[in-house]
Amino acid sequence: MSTPDPARRVAELRSRIEDANQRYHQHDAPDITDAQYDALVRELEALEAQHPELAASDSPTRRVGAAPAGRFPPVVHAVPMLSLGNAFEDGEVADFVRRIRERLDRDVLVFSAEPKLDGLAISLRYEDGAFVQGATRGDGATGEDVSANLRTIAVIPQRLQGKGWPKVLEVRGEVYMGRADFERYNEHARLHGGKVLANPRNGAAGSLRQLDPKLTAQRPLSFYAYGTGLVEGGTLPDTHSATLARLRDWGFPVSDLAEVVSGVEGLLGYYQRIGEARDGLPFDIDGVVYKLDDYAGQREMGFVSRAPRWAIAHKFPAQEQTTVVESIEVNVGRTGAVTPWALMQPVQVGGVTVTRATLHNADHVARLDVRNGDTVIVRRAGDVIPEVVQVVVDRRPPDARPWSMPMACPVCGSEVVREEGAAVWRCSGELSCPAQRVQAVFHFASRRAMDIDGLGERYIESLSELGYLQDVSDLYRLGVDDLLEMKRRADERDGTTPDTVKAGKVATKWADNLIVAIDRSRDTTLARFLYALGIEHVGESTAKALAQWFGDLDLIRHLPWPLFKRVPDIGGEVARAIGHFLDQPGNQQVIDRLLGRGVRIGDSHPPSSRLAEGLDLATLLVDLEIPKVTPVRAAQLGAAFADAQAVLDAPAHNLVTAGLPADTANALVAWLESPSNAGLLLRSAQAQGRLRALLPDSGGQPAGPLEGKTVVLTGTLASMGRDDAKARLESLGAKTAGSVSKKTSLVIAGEAAGSKLAKAEELGIEVWDEARLLAFLEQHG
Repeated sequence: MSTPDPARRVAELRSRIEDANQRYHQHDAPDITDAQYDALVRELEALEAQHPELAASDSPTRRVGAAPAGRFPPVVHAVPMLSLGNAFEDGEVADFVRRIRERLDRDVLVFSAEPKLDGLAISLRYEDGAFVQGATRGDGATGEDVSANLRTIAVIPQRLQGKGWPKVLEVRGEVYMGRADFERYNEHARLHGGKVLANPRNGAAGSLRQLDPKLTAQRPLSFYAYGTGLVEGGTLPDTHSATLARLRDWGFPVSDLAEVVSGVEGLLGYYQRIGEARDGLPFDIDGVVYKLDDYAGQREMGFVSRAPRWAIAHKFPAQEQTTVVESIEVNVGRTGAVTPWALMQPVQVGGVTVTRATLHNADHVARLDVRNGDTVIVRRAGDVIPEVVQVVVDRRPPDARPWSMPMACPVCGSEVVREEGAAVWRCSGELSCPAQRVQAVFHFASRRAMDIDGLGERYIESLSELGYLQDVSDLYRLGVDDLLEMKRRADERDGTTPDTVKAGKVATKWADNLIVAIDRSRDTTLARFLYALGIEHVGESTAKALAQWFGDLDLIRHLPWPLFKRVPDIGGEVARAIGHFLDQPGNQQVIDRLLGRGVRIGDSHPPSSRLAEGLDLATLLVDLEIPKVTPVRAAQLGAAFADAQAVLDAPAHNLVTAGLPADTANALVAWLESPSNAGLLLRSAQAQGRLRALLPDSGGQPAGPLEGKTVVLTGTLASMGRDDAKARLESLGAKTAGSVSKKTSLVIAGEAAGSKLAKAEELGIEVWDEARLLAFLEQHG
């Protein structure tokens, strides 16, 4: 490699490599990838070979790792822990084998081949079979004493098993963190606000450098032995492979992937097999290691400055590379999840050109602090979607600003919302968002929703892709000719046109049946319709409760979210999800189109009289979840002020006069200063008034005979299906459940009733047979 100024370039490379060593070995915070580091070292080696006058004894090409960081006592290795030379091409492996063959004058060479784990190299010292000291590699000559932390790793034996071990034995190996353990640890950390680890290698290295062993013990670390150091007062077998077997007998975990192979063909075949299995392994590897198997040959080959001549690491193509983030965009998935992505300058990662990488969610972006213009490390493993794993903060542009999630869906413009404590942001335009169209229609047509038999996901995808469906309401504009044309175009697109169609014979029965099913679905119940809308958190039971308590779609669709909390079992999270959905104009427009295209709800009724108990100012103030306004404080406000407008107009001192502590009064005033909060209070109070006007005195619905009771059905009913029975019971005020508990009021037992009946009898719960159920239903029909 030529350069205008070799001396200057050598100095630059040494400085950069030294800095990278410090970051990697002492701080566990690398700012370049392994591939970039290897490239720097190879360039420096080439320059030093071309210009011997520039060689220096302290060059990083002649040393291993970096000096210890100084936070732990130093340990001088009795046998140095050397690094390995690297091979990146098959030809370099062939040269490695040729050099050994020529020096040893052998025709057949036998090697031990094993995976190269991406963790932290350590040395374990045993005296008389007992673990006495463990140290990191450090600079190869001196490491750090991390014995206390190593004792927390369960798979490292504290005392050797079996017999025949030397009086003094040093075992070399790799501490690592498995992929599944790494993901579980990070997931737990995200949920509990802990530190998220950048990658398994950094996680392992950082865990061993914790000053408190209790913190290390919380990290899911593992270990594999791959060799030995000092051996005194005993002997080992004559080959490396036999030594690994002996270490396994003494209680050390040794990789099951280690093999004995012969010649170049054996080495390259092993490299290919491990490479193909790499993405499915439970731990990260960055290559494989080849070691001449017999120790006599190893001794004859000897060492160069920092590496043995009898071993080499054959590296895999890099799975991490550095690039620059050009922008951060968001993608809306089929379920409405809004996921941030980094659009980047193209870079080759794992043999594939990468321009996009996932950032998972907004919390992940915040943890990494990824910004437009940042230099980042991108990782790709096999078919896994590329991800940004680290920001190189030192290279951040001075004008880079923190990123935040957009508040409007980039596809449909609906509000983007996130529940408290959740990681995922979602588009609330469930019905109207094109990105969610297929999922919305599939759910709308499902059996327990509008029950459109024959409308499968494949048809829905084709109808959407080919322009026949813009939203669920377009189902009711379809005709047989539309379906037949869609099928023909989809078959042409997919290259699956049947021979019968090519011959002019077109089947139409399926289209006729589907149009009949769509027409039949126009007549439905309020509960089915509400469930079919696909509102987040609104399952069948919640939809039934909304229908029972409010009775009318037009009423429900115009209620502010706090009013939904008047329904038992609907809390703030579900109520807000319903409110967000109904606040989106696009969703309301789709509902209008559904009604305009013939969807009819046949069981509308006035709201339940049970709502009367909670339609007062005090209850509303609690339901609004205003900071510091407890039920006691809300009752004081309800007694002191005539209505919501009076509360809104009251200065803080009037609130204190009403009995509120000063901090509560100030919190309420601050909350009301937000125009959206003030508007929500007034709209909710007005909705309370509309509801009161519809209650018993104005013909409201009385409570049913099963009001407040939880009923469980078990066994087979001869006279009706399970769903019909549930519907009848729920129409009389019951809540149906799937399991028996102390909260169960009544069990209906049909034929072949099993464990639920037995549990009901054990708990002393009332049990009816089918005859009694039928008599009750007839009495209250």
